[in-house]
Amino acid sequence: MHKLISAVVLFVFAGALFGQSPFVGTWKLNSEKTKYTTGEPPKDVTLTIEEQGENLQVTATGTGSDGSPISVKYTVPVKGGAGQVQEGPYDAITSKVVSASARTNTYTKNGKVVATRHTVVSKDGKTLRSTVKGTDANGKAFAGTDVYDKQ
Repeated sequence: MHKLISAVVLFVFAGALFGQSPFVGTWKLNSEKTKYTTGEPPKDVTLTIEEQGENLQVTATGTGSDGSPISVKYTVPVKGGAGQVQEGPYDAITSKVVSASARTNTYTKNGKVVATRHTVVSKDGKTLRSTVKGTDANGKAFAGTDVYDKQ
């Protein structure tokens, strides 16, 4: 009986560990590996992703290329779908699950798509690579790849 209880407890804890999204954690922008083909990348960004029930809570803070503050906060369903923006330069977000370690987010403002971001977590879980394309609040185009290191 003791072995059965131990096995059940181990299974429950292992399930919780393996069930967590690979996106969850604190990520820091690696400026040396971040490259843009259009526009300028941010100077620094700290990205925090937390699993809250059936949602991912995403918070990004940092400094833009022009020195302006970056402050973004939104939730998206773990399984994909429409999310809710609490703070940021857009008013709606939709997230699509591509695979267990890849997602594509679409950001809109006043019903118009302003950016798309395809994000992939590396197999070892230490790097998050995010390819982005869109236009900023001033109508300037930007496109590139942000690389983040897990903290």
